Amino acid sequence: MSIKHPIISVTGSSGAGTTSVRQTFEQIFRREHVVAAFVQGDAFHRYDRVAMETAMEAAAKKGNRNFSHFGVEANLLEDLEDLFQSYGVNGVGRTREYVHDEHDAQRCGVGSGCFTPWTDIAPGTDLLLYEGLHGAVVTDKVNLARHADLKIGVVPVINLEWIQKIDRDRRTRGYTTEAVTDAILRRMPDYVKYICPQFTETDINFQRVPTVDTSNPFVARWIPTPDESMVIIRFKDPRGIDFAYLLSMLHDSFMSRANSIVIPGSKLDLAMQLIITPLIMQLVERRRRAL
Repeated sequence: MSIKHPIISVTGSSGAGTTSVRQTFEQIFRREHVVAAFVQGDAFHRYDRVAMETAMEAAAKKGNRNFSHFGVEANLLEDLEDLFQSYGVNGVGRTREYVHDEHDAQRCGVGSGCFTPWTDIAPGTDLLLYEGLHGAVVTDKVNLARHADLKIGVVPVINLEWIQKIDRDRRTRGYTTEAVTDAILRRMPDYVKYICPQFTETDINFQRVPTVDTSNPFVARWIPTPDESMVIIRFKDPRGIDFAYLLSMLHDSFMSRANSIVIPGSKLDLAMQLIITPLIMQLVERRRRAL
């Protein structure tokens, strides 16, 4: 953790909706004139798309049919921790971008499924925002959670998460339902071992729960809309959270536990703005006083 160079980590699995949360952060940054360095978790995958397929085949021949991006072996987690540490101390570090599709390929000038070259984070940023799979992971070799000043978990119930992943991968990445299903099954051991435990480390979790039937996510025709969902917001430490104010601003909301508030899905963006904006400004103001 760092006063002069704070780090915010948004953590969630593939299809969880972390990209939408990042967009909310971007809105806050623009409105509050906060200069942020953005880091994608995909940038710290160990392999590009072709090399990952080769690595999975090699692992399968050795009896490991669960080799996935959710696990530590397929990622450069030590490098990611080095980035968190160097940014926290000096506000510097290196990152890159993983190119998912042809649209990004045209923008970045490299092929789909490849990485851009490593580049230095621009000087003079107010904070770093990480968005990806492992922003709060703790293993016997790395501890990402200790470096982040604010940790946000994005955790839809698992059937909804699968529906979102299947829809995204079919619509934007050209995968078949069968291919996405195989990926979900392959990743499950690492999901349990590395993804789920992070949500006990996060400061705030946003968990979307559909209010329509999602019992078979593999045949769902569409993603439940925000109006067909509720969101559970859990605070690790509820001290200092003005729940009365939140309930007054977020109509039809209620407290389910002493540290949890339940809101209509359509109020998620407003809730994040109300909750996260003052936390960001506290980090930025603390940084500016320290400087």
